[in-house]
This record gives sequence, structure tokens and C-alpha cells, in this order.
Amino acid sequence: MAKTILIVDDEKDIRTSLTGILEDEGYQVMTASSGMDALETVKQELPDLVLLDIWMPGIDGLETLERVKALCPQLTVIMISGHGTIETAVKATKLGAFDFIEKPLSLDKVLISVSNALRMGELSVENEELKRAAGNENELIGNSAAISELREHIMRVAGTNASVLITGENGTGKELVARSLHFYSQRKAKPFIAINCAAIPEELIESELFGHEKGAFTGAVAQKKGKFDLADGGTLFLDEVGDMSLKTQAKLLRILQERCFERVGGTKLVSVDVRVIAATNKPLEEEIRNGLFREDLYYRLNVIPFHVPALRERAEDIPLLVQHFVSQFYHYEGRDPKEFKSDALDLLSRYVWPGNVRELRNIVERILIMTPGRQVTAGDVPTLLGGGGARKESGDRRMDGVSLPATLREAREDFEREFIIRKLEENDWNISRTADLIELERSNLHRKIKAYGIDVRK
Repeated sequence: MAKTILIVDDEKDIRTSLTGILEDEGYQVMTASSGMDALETVKQELPDLVLLDIWMPGIDGLETLERVKALCPQLTVIMISGHGTIETAVKATKLGAFDFIEKPLSLDKVLISVSNALRMGELSVENEELKRAAGNENELIGNSAAISELREHIMRVAGTNASVLITGENGTGKELVARSLHFYSQRKAKPFIAINCAAIPEELIESELFGHEKGAFTGAVAQKKGKFDLADGGTLFLDEVGDMSLKTQAKLLRILQERCFERVGGTKLVSVDVRVIAATNKPLEEEIRNGLFREDLYYRLNVIPFHVPALRERAEDIPLLVQHFVSQFYHYEGRDPKEFKSDALDLLSRYVWPGNVRELRNIVERILIMTPGRQVTAGDVPTLLGGGGARKESGDRRMDGVSLPATLREAREDFEREFIIRKLEENDWNISRTADLIELERSNLHRKIKAYGIDVRK
């Protein structure tokens, strides 16, 4: 979708001249002849960039700039002036202007400034996404048949615009699959925007996805673009899509069908070009039978189904994953890596890993920190895995003398309860801090604490 530029100038000739030049460059152009008209246009249209004259009747450009920034802080504004002074330029910069161009206008300079401003906005979005993803940086590592087949499917599907639904347990690397699909697609130069549908309160999920108008709800003090806006031309990854409410599902279905949406509190249709990749650890077919997930949305998302195997199903990849995590850890730490001996790798390979690759990465980091020597042996592993814990024993339904749970669901619940208790202990039973560290919404953690009967009065 072409970038939208708003030209604000009381001189009709200037508006006409700039409109022609910018439209020739492929931009969509809107115009306003006064500051008040500009404010109304920004409220309704939310352009990507504003070219704003300083000297205008009514409210001048500086006051307009101040009001625009209060209304929409992320909006990029370039100031234009025929009577510019250093003092005026400094004030405009302090108010948030990106650049200051003097009249008579050099059209080449205008185009360069516009291009730089729009690129800076894109870099800002990319930078925020990189910061968000930095703690989860990884690759699709492994040579097992399951991972090799998954990589092959990614390469086959990446070049299309088909919607993809990725299933798999928590911690298996569903987001990594989504990022690979984006990286090998024709959209790789555009943003990859990820949102965890389970981590955002129900009352805010629509605003996060679609954006909102000022005053749409309590706390909406300015107009805001949503994830669909930010992902325009690129890929939007909806993690834990099974946790969406039916109301939000209906809006998502409309976007997939019509490629347009309305912001919360708004009436204007916004068109976008976004590839949607969704992921869930829930059995959506069962959710559909229980009336919790729309069947029509399921078929829209599940054009290409991908399944990411659990780590226990590809245990032969564990030595490669350990090697990768060791190199990655010491790359950031700036120290020489330690070596995992074969007996330690064998012990790790026999562990059930209910938390999958994410748990393995955390355990490897813990071992590297806690082990004093240069080599990690089997003796360093059992203590950190709780005395050997849930290790696989061929043909035996017991783990180190402890009976196995009857079902996989019970095993997951046992692990999750123990994990939550340990994290609460590590954080002095502070629920808010624990929720932040384990990347879980505070209200969800409260529900799990209550469901598992965990006593937090410590």
C-alpha cells in the first residue's frame, strides 16, 4: 500500500505543486489549507507523513505541530517555512519535527527529506520488533527427519501469500517457523510483526490489532496504529490465536476476506496488504466443537498447516541444539565456551523436556552459569534437573523411582505447577515480577496459581 502524505499550506500553488511531484513518486496525497483542517484530516485519515507550513492564518504551524503530536505522537512531521529562523527551527525540533525545509522549495530536497522521514519511521518499527525479539533469538536447528521435512515445507510455502496455521506444544519454536516463512518470502524487506494473543487483556486485543481513535476508550489519549497497520506489506504473526474472543475472531475473519478493517472507535475503512501466519498449542477442532473458535476462521487460517514436533520426538537434535545455545550464550557474554561431554549430552538427550526447546535453552544457560569447570559432565546435569527428574527409561513407566503420570496432559500439568512454584520461590513469591519474567499475563498466572492450589502466603 502506498504511503500517505498530508500537505498543509495556505498557498494553493504550493499544495498543487507538491501534490503533483509526490503523486509522480507513487505517494497518496491529501491536502489541507489550515491548521484546523489538518487536525481534522489527521483524526480521520492518520497519514504516514505531514508536510506542514509554519506561517498560516488561524493557528500557525508550530501550534498545529504541537496539537498533532499530542493527538498522534508517532506521526512524522516535516516543517516548511518561507521566513525561517534558527530559533523557529529549534522550537520545531523540540516539538518533534523530523526536518525543517525553507522556501522557495527545492523539490529534490523535499523528496529526499520525505524519503528519509518515511524510512526512519520504518526503521523505528523494525527496531522495536528487533528489541522485542532479541530475547527469543534462535534458528531452526537440527538434522532429524522431522526438522528436515519442516525446513523443506517452509521453503516450498514461503514464496506464496497463503495463510499458514502452525501447531505445536509451547516452547517448540512456532515463532521461529513463522520468521523463517517471512525471511524466505518476497515480503522479507517489509516488517514482521508478532503479537501474543494470550498475553494481552481481552479489552485491549482489538486495539492492539486494529489500532484506535483518540477517546475510543479510557486511556486512549491519542490515535494509534495497530499491528495490521504496522505489518502492511509484510507479515503478521498471531501467536496463541486460539485464545482470541469470538468477537475479535469475527473481525479477523473480515480482514482475511476483505483486506480492510476499522480502527476501534472509528468508521473509516483501512486497507492493508498483510500475510497472516497464526499459531496455537490448542486443538482448534475441539475448540470449534465447544463453540470457542469459529469454523470459518479456522479454514481461512489453515490453508497451509504446519506442525512443529516436540523436542522429545527429535531427541537426536539435542546435541546440536546444546552446541548452538553454548555458542550463542558465549557470543553475548564475550567469554570462551565450555564443552559438554558426551555423558552430559546423553543425560540431556534422555530427558523428557516438557518445556521443549525453550526449556532446553534455559537449562543449558543455567548449567553454563552454575558449573565452575571448563567441561560439563553428567555430574553437573542431574542436580540442575532436580536430581535427574523426568528422564526417559526405555520400557519402564517410572522415572528414577517415581511413577509416571497416566496421561501427557497430567505430565504437563505436573511440570507447569512445579515450574510456577520454583519461579515464585526465585522471585520471593512476587506474582507481578514472576509473571513478567516467565512472559505470562498477571491475571493468567493468578488463575493458574488458583487452579493448581499453590499457597502464595509465604
